[in-house]
Amino acid sequence: MNVADAVPEFADAFEFKEFNRMQREALPAVLETDDNVVAAAPTASGKTALAELAICRTLSQGGTALFLAPLRALTTEKESEWERFEELGYSVAVVTGERDLDPRRAERADILVMTPEKADSATRKHDSARYSFVTDVDCVVIDEVHLLDSERRGAVLEVTVSRLRRLCDPRVIALSATMKNVNDVADWLDAPPAATFQFGDDYRPVDLETGVKTYTHGENSFADKYRRLYRALDLAEPHVREDGQALVFVASRQDAVMAAKKARDELAERDVPMGARGDYDLHTEAAELDDETLRQSIPDGVAFHHAGLSTHDRNAVEEWFREGTIGVLFSTSTLAWGVNLPARCVVIRDTNYHDPLEGDVDVSPLDVLQMLGRAGRPGYDDVGYGWVVSDRSEADKYRSLLREGKEIESHLAGRPGIDDGDPGDLETHLNAEIALGTVDSLADVMGWLETTFYYVRAQSRPESYGFADLRDRVRETVEGLIDSGFAETDDRLGLSPTAVGRLASDYYLRLDTAERFRATLDRDRVDEPAVLRSVATATEFDSVSPRSSERDAVDTILSGGREPVSTVEGVATRATTPRVDDLDDGPRKVLAILRASVADSVPSDLRSDAWVIRQNALRLLAAFREFAETFADPQTAGLVARVAARVEHGVVADAVGLTAVDGIGAGRVDTLAAADLTTPAALVDAGSQTLTNAGLTAGVAERVVEQARGLPRASVEWGSFPDRIAVGDNDVREVTVRNEGGAARAGVRVTANGTEMHEKTCYFDGETTVPLAVFGAPQAETVAYAVEVVYPELPLCPQRESRTVTVRR
Repeated sequence: MNVADAVPEFADAFEFKEFNRMQREALPAVLETDDNVVAAAPTASGKTALAELAICRTLSQGGTALFLAPLRALTTEKESEWERFEELGYSVAVVTGERDLDPRRAERADILVMTPEKADSATRKHDSARYSFVTDVDCVVIDEVHLLDSERRGAVLEVTVSRLRRLCDPRVIALSATMKNVNDVADWLDAPPAATFQFGDDYRPVDLETGVKTYTHGENSFADKYRRLYRALDLAEPHVREDGQALVFVASRQDAVMAAKKARDELAERDVPMGARGDYDLHTEAAELDDETLRQSIPDGVAFHHAGLSTHDRNAVEEWFREGTIGVLFSTSTLAWGVNLPARCVVIRDTNYHDPLEGDVDVSPLDVLQMLGRAGRPGYDDVGYGWVVSDRSEADKYRSLLREGKEIESHLAGRPGIDDGDPGDLETHLNAEIALGTVDSLADVMGWLETTFYYVRAQSRPESYGFADLRDRVRETVEGLIDSGFAETDDRLGLSPTAVGRLASDYYLRLDTAERFRATLDRDRVDEPAVLRSVATATEFDSVSPRSSERDAVDTILSGGREPVSTVEGVATRATTPRVDDLDDGPRKVLAILRASVADSVPSDLRSDAWVIRQNALRLLAAFREFAETFADPQTAGLVARVAARVEHGVVADAVGLTAVDGIGAGRVDTLAAADLTTPAALVDAGSQTLTNAGLTAGVAERVVEQARGLPRASVEWGSFPDRIAVGDNDVREVTVRNEGGAARAGVRVTANGTEMHEKTCYFDGETTVPLAVFGAPQAETVAYAVEVVYPELPLCPQRESRTVTVRR
């Protein structure tokens, strides 16, 4: 069947002219019905075309399609691939946590591309103007639905799809290369038998042979990497000598680079004929690569590929690999999920990797199968060869996996017959549904659970999932939410969220973390060290673990060698180093990274994980700031906002307010602070010429001054405020606080000798008045009155003015 015959309007969106056997068999269900579709088909058999056909049908009906990509890196890849739809007049919008959301573009998009985590976050905020677009989706395509089996991410995908079905009931197309229990997924998504497909290995374009090769594990993990590398090269070498190619999966970006370097030397010693040192054109093209190590490797026929490479370099490596210029390619798991780059031989060198948030984890069984599925080049190879390099102690586990496959399980809630009592993430996700209002009664809780994949699997494996007492366990979870203050019930057994429950949902918090934030705010004094410690001990960081090479750096920072500077009432002071000896290794590492980030001095030993940890910490700090505004006061919220800005930018405390100005980052803060310009108000007063003299370009200086004018700037008009008062007298005056800049939420506090007399929170636009009672305290010679203005949503230092009144005897 020709593409032009099936979808004439969209023929130019496809890179081929004719559908293959698998695509032809699934096409009627995808293109000619509105049924939900579940399809399992081998890697490289053309599943992407099924996704694109479903999108075509949606677009032809005037609808919006949502594509859920398993990795953030793949969202960018799809954006590039689907320029073909843009050329046909349809808009594609990628919505991820790394990009600033453009709500108007997302609302107008015909195709949305998101990760499950971003879709989860967006659907939790669907009733806001920024994210309302997510409920206008007509079709959801789940790429690699076997992500359900992921311990960390599976429950997120599961509840997000279930939530979307309750919010807007879209059509769902679920695709996977490794889905043994396809019927369970079909039951979950209500896909009829005619729209449920299990395409076997006979649909692979190339036959696949797989196996496990072992190595002898030593005491040195670094040396073990080389043992596995030599084993991988032993497996790849025969194929490379026959003009085949090898794709070797490794644990990390750094591993990919280092393995490629070592492989160049080793293959040269073995005299393996590969590379194109004499190819002038290749040398010229390689010289234009952004990565220096890659420039040196390409002419030798060895390369590496990971998400950290520039788009130009990734595209070049992929093209050279397709052409056969690259004989051995080392890659992270990105290539297993995304770009179709088959090789005659695929080797998984590393079955374990280090995750910044999870510590050392095994590659999931289904990911192993996904990687090996890349073996075999259609049109070039009769057979593809896939190998797992494993320690002898784990060899049988992988042999069993290759022989029997693996069913997809749910990780939403506890599975008594599997997890030994681990409750899963049920309480966190159930709290989100209560906060959203999709679950609003005790009776509705079970109705929601019945829409999940967990419920389907519990019916399939009742003993393993404890199906008999499932209702009791769910009831206990609801009671726990009520007892912990996340939800409340009424006489009619209705459920509603509390403020804590709603904030925990909005900010994607684990419930233990929300409770910890509340406990921190209940203390008499919250300072910068307390804020950093509260974030570092968040449950989200429970699985963080330091490598052996990181421990010295962590100890140096936490011993006081890199103490942060705190800001108390606008005054920069050296923070007292809090106790850390009671912290476990994971929180110690997180706290060390946060402290070093504040001082802009993250040591090289910690930089590999610092970015991920810092990004997650910033999300937690944003939540903590709103907790502070809700349950404490504007002063504490403002403090947290300043701490967050310092963690993000690494700037000194007395200049942190400059980060509130659009266009000013860490480098410009340093430049301006060196010229004694440390506040937005100082920038306005100085003028653009002074900023230019300080080192900014003229254009930037003008924009910065204009942006600074838009920030709030308080001044106090004391009026006829007395300078003395008799003992025992009282005189109530009214003080005007004027905003000479842009409007913002503000907290205004009046104190007398440090004791709060009056406090108000307002939208500060123009001016506001506060009462001030002047009194002649018998025991005081003078009374110092202060008016302080803080901004709970901005990283501005408090603005403070004071007057002193003498008490006459």
